[in-house]
Amino acid sequence: MSAANPFLPSEWERHKEAVTRRARGVTLAVTLLLSLVVVALFVALVVRAWPALSWSLLWDNPTDKGKTGGLWAPLIGTVWLVGLSVLIVSPIGIAAALYLNEYAPAGPVTRAISLAVTSLAGVPSIVHALFGLGAFVLFAKMGASLQAAACTIAVMNLPVVIAAAREALAAVPRSFREACWNLGGSRWHTLWTVVLPNSLGGILTGVIFAVSRAAGETAPVLFTGAVFFRSIPDAFPARLAPYGLEDPFMALSMHLHVISTQVSQMPPERTFATAVVLVGLVLVINSVAVALRVRLRKHRKW
Repeated sequence: MSAANPFLPSEWERHKEAVTRRARGVTLAVTLLLSLVVVALFVALVVRAWPALSWSLLWDNPTDKGKTGGLWAPLIGTVWLVGLSVLIVSPIGIAAALYLNEYAPAGPVTRAISLAVTSLAGVPSIVHALFGLGAFVLFAKMGASLQAAACTIAVMNLPVVIAAAREALAAVPRSFREACWNLGGSRWHTLWTVVLPNSLGGILTGVIFAVSRAAGETAPVLFTGAVFFRSIPDAFPARLAPYGLEDPFMALSMHLHVISTQVSQMPPERTFATAVVLVGLVLVINSVAVALRVRLRKHRKW
C-alpha cells in the first residue's frame, strides 16, 4: 500500500508513533499521580489548619511561645532571608557558569571544578550548617545573624544555580555568537547582549530552586542565626524591615520545628497552620518566578 502511495507512513513509522503515544501516556499518568499526591497532602494540611487560618495569623506577631498571635515575625524574616540569599548566590553562580561555559579551557582543572560543583550539590544540609557556623559565624565574625544565615544558604544553593545557568548558556545556539563576532562584537559584548538575554529563562529555573530551598531549610538557619522569638516593631515601616543584617532573626522553618517538637500544649491547628503558611509562601514565590520565566521565554529568539 505504501508503494502505491509513498506519502503514507511506513510500518516502522507507525510503530514509532505508537510507542511515542504510549510513552507520552505513561509519563502523563505518572505526572498526574504525583500532582494528585501533592494536592492531597496540601488539602489535608489546610483541613487540619482551617480553624487557625485567618488574616490575623499573617499580620500579628506570635505571643505565648507561638500558641497565640500570628506569624508575621517569622514570615517577614523568611522573606528577607530568601531575598538576601538570592541576591548573594545569583551573581556568583551566574559568573561561575559564564566562566565554566564560555572561558574555561577544556582540561583537568575545569573538570575538577565541575566535579566539585556536582559533589557540593549532594552535601547534606546539616554539613552546610556546620560549615556556615565555622566559616561565617566564627571565622568571618558575623555572629549569629541574618547575613550569616543568608551566606550559608547561598553557598548551599550555589551548585544548583551554576548547573542551571551552564545548561541555559549551552542551549543558546553557537550561530548567535558567531553572528555577533562577525559584526565586530567582542566576546564580552556577545555574552552581555546576545547570550545572557537568550538564556535568562533557564537561569531563572536555577534561581527558583534556590528560592524553594532557602525558604524551607531548617538546619542551616538554626546554626547560623535563627532564634525562636524576637520582639519586632508593630508599626510601619519598621514592621517591614525589622531585622538588621547583624541581628538574629525569626524564620518560619525554625518556628515550625520548635512549636511542633519543643512547645508543650501547642494547639495542633496552629502547627498545621504554620506549615500551610510556609508551603503557601514557597508556592507564591515560585509562581511569580515561573510567570517571569514564561514571559522571558516568549521573547526568546529561537
